[in-house]
Amino acid sequence: MRFAITGIDRSLGVLDTLLEAGWEPVKLFTVPVDDYHEHNTNIVNKASELKIPVQLSRLEEADLRQLEMLGCDVLVIVSYNWKIGEWSRYLPYAVNFHPSLLPEGRGPYPMIQAILRDEPNWGVTCHKVSPQFDSGDILAQQAFPLSHDESHESINLKIQMASQRLAARVAGNFKALWSGAQAQPDGSYWKMPSDVERTIDFGASVETILRQVRAFGLFECKAHVNGTAIFVRRAVGWTEVHHYSAGTVVYVQQRSMVIAVRDGFISLIEWSSIQPGGQRHVGR
Repeated sequence: MRFAITGIDRSLGVLDTLLEAGWEPVKLFTVPVDDYHEHNTNIVNKASELKIPVQLSRLEEADLRQLEMLGCDVLVIVSYNWKIGEWSRYLPYAVNFHPSLLPEGRGPYPMIQAILRDEPNWGVTCHKVSPQFDSGDILAQQAFPLSHDESHESINLKIQMASQRLAARVAGNFKALWSGAQAQPDGSYWKMPSDVERTIDFGASVETILRQVRAFGLFECKAHVNGTAIFVRRAVGWTEVHHYSAGTVVYVQQRSMVIAVRDGFISLIEWSSIQPGGQRHVGR
């Protein structure tokens, strides 16, 4: 199968798996990245090794027409920010690897909500690309368990590894899976978390706050401490009976601050202040 793929570095495992299955690449579509949360250096280097063109701008109808001229059979969508237009006039197949067990968790980035909701299981779905986001018929899924202390970074790595396993299954039996794809029942669409969901409430429990910090990981939570707005990347905590009001800073050691919460204490280990305009300032 000749294929084009969209993606960034966390999509590289899918690309490698399709290559191992004997699929032939014709083009890579990637997106602008911040080189902090997201990267595309490795997948662009891989495309260079394969001697296939790389496109950073949005995939438009003219690009679909060009893929048709290149004899592309399948457009494979992985980690792509832009909606794909009507592809069926130009290509036989188009599939998306979505990081949830559809029909639950439709939306642009459901992994944070999966941790906030303390989901016991998660997974990846390969489905047909449809006009409605994440609603196309399902070819196959790959599930895995989540731990009680799951983090943003661990679930992302699990998704990448599950995507590779799923890509191997899909590539090895593609046409049969396409023909037998199952329509999705009604499900749920999860928006990106709001600022409220991202902001720590020190009146909550230790368990709730630590789950929130783990869920956002490198995307960071927000908090207000002694009238100062801060970003929080890492925290630890413990339950303990105390007499302090929630939100009180009870101890400071170097950069670590211990703050009273409803049923114990939270210590902010990695944090930075938020300056006017949303800029980050890391104190020393």
